[in-house]
Amino acid sequence: MSSPCPFAIDPMVGDLNAETARLRELGPITKIDLLGVPAWTITDHAIARQLTTDTRLVKDINAWSLYADGVVNNQWPLIGMVDVDRSMFSVDGAEHRRLRLKTAQALAPRRLEQLRPVIEQLTAELLDDLAAAGADGAPVDLKQVFAYPLPMRVVGDLMGVAREDHEQLLDWYKKFFSVMTPQDERLQVIGDLDVYFTDLVRAKIADPADDLTSAFITADEGGEPLTEEEAIGNIKALVAAGHETTVSLIINTVRALLGEPEQLAKVLAGDVEWKQVIEESLRWDGPVSHLLMRFATDDITVGDTVIAKGEGVVMSYRAIGRDTAVHGETADDFDVTRATANRHLAFGYGPHICPGAALSRLEAAIALPALFARFPQLRLAVPDSEIGNLPVLTQNDLAALPIILN
Repeated sequence: MSSPCPFAIDPMVGDLNAETARLRELGPITKIDLLGVPAWTITDHAIARQLTTDTRLVKDINAWSLYADGVVNNQWPLIGMVDVDRSMFSVDGAEHRRLRLKTAQALAPRRLEQLRPVIEQLTAELLDDLAAAGADGAPVDLKQVFAYPLPMRVVGDLMGVAREDHEQLLDWYKKFFSVMTPQDERLQVIGDLDVYFTDLVRAKIADPADDLTSAFITADEGGEPLTEEEAIGNIKALVAAGHETTVSLIINTVRALLGEPEQLAKVLAGDVEWKQVIEESLRWDGPVSHLLMRFATDDITVGDTVIAKGEGVVMSYRAIGRDTAVHGETADDFDVTRATANRHLAFGYGPHICPGAALSRLEAAIALPALFARFPQLRLAVPDSEIGNLPVLTQNDLAALPIILN
């Protein structure tokens, strides 16, 4: 293994702000321990931009020496996030561009605008559900009733996933991401997801529909169809990422605004645009804490540090968003008027930038103003100090956001 790690990422996410600050104190690039496995992590904005476009860092797990040597195997709790099916998320170069093409077309600006009325209708329906759940001042979990189902319905409809399957998928993903899930159970979940999405792809092969899953397997103006394996890999990753990031974006933004009443007042008065609010939320408390992982195919020198061939690199995007060189000495503060708010890497950078970033922004830009327009007296039902994260190492995922509507 590599040299000892000065810092172990807390799998229980006891204090995310403290963890973020500690990582930044350790420097722009430092060794961390990921549940017993060493890796480099990046906390510096400029270095992250440099490395995410460096072709010597690849997604192929076979380039990872700890995996090739058998030190890391399927008993490592995070293996399912780095040993993934062949998809646009696991290959590089020309093959990555080929596998990404149809997703990029499906999520192009013109097609996203066609989704707007669908998202608006889903938002209105869920706000009715929220009103019913929070009637007579009863506390209600904003995540469970509103922020959780909205993006799952959007991405599910986009991919052709039946509504009646959403609860099962949400349950599987919750178990998959949680570090508390026993590894045998997590491996079973991975197998269940494989079976589910294999069946979905084969059903679409037999009977194509007007959805992205069918587009993956159909030759059209977008080029050659994907293989069954490639279609399954793309769909699994897109459904997972397509709902997780947006859930966190919505509830983290609501929490931040409720903690800053003066800033919220400016937003509700129209003095600050929701677009600006969303970008500051992404910078300050983005959906991804640590993105796993790229692997060095050659020695890479970064300042005085050498990332050796075969070592793994993690992007700690939450720490990167607090970079004082980019955002000044107030980088740890939430400020919706911040001039540098959109200078963040919350959705990544370079070839592997999140293909669903524009969709996530669109959902948040519809859901957030609609929520506060419907419930302008919205407030937390518990002290902010009682709100905690789920035991998920990679996602910035709150366990719940209890609120009172009025």
